[in-house]
Amino acid sequence: MNDKIREMIEEIDKMKLKLAEEIDKQESHISYEIKNGYVTFEKEVLAKQKENMKNLLIWFREVPLLHLLSSPLIYAMIIPAVVLDIILFVYQQVIFRIYKFKFVKRSDYMIFDHQYLGYLNPIEKFNCLYCSYFNGLMLYVSAIAGRTELYFCPIKHAKKIVAQHQYYEGFLSYGDEENYQEKLKELRKTSQQ
Repeated sequence: MNDKIREMIEEIDKMKLKLAEEIDKQESHISYEIKNGYVTFEKEVLAKQKENMKNLLIWFREVPLLHLLSSPLIYAMIIPAVVLDIILFVYQQVIFRIYKFKFVKRSDYMIFDHQYLGYLNPIEKFNCLYCSYFNGLMLYVSAIAGRTELYFCPIKHAKKIVAQHQYYEGFLSYGDEENYQEKLKELRKTSQQ
């Protein structure tokens, strides 16, 4: 990666931080604290949230019938997701130890905090739990696969991809064979950090 590209990536990272700060400012009117992993709201805020919670009977009445009928298929996906989660655990315990990769922390990707929102009824909270687990799992899979790819095949694709894991920008350019083996050794060291 040349200096100009590295510089641009650093600028993008700085802009992402600025964006996160701006979003935090915009959301600062929402009063909550995080203590020991638990989110707490002031009593008045939580009371106001509960006033905006939709009653279960009204909620069921407003849900389209096809949505209710399709929900078993959606929730059945939890079975392969849990199996994948278990396989990822075993994969990291075995493969990451053999290759001395730094472990990917599952808790960095599995964030469950929607249950603290007073304006969600029990079914909405359950839906949020499912989505948080499933989407967190997919990000976790991507991080593990990305760290593995960093070691075995850190080469960008010729075609542009829609989304990429955190290591992709540091990969070698497609078709750049010059000093490939030396560059590969350097990149492999980063998978172990």
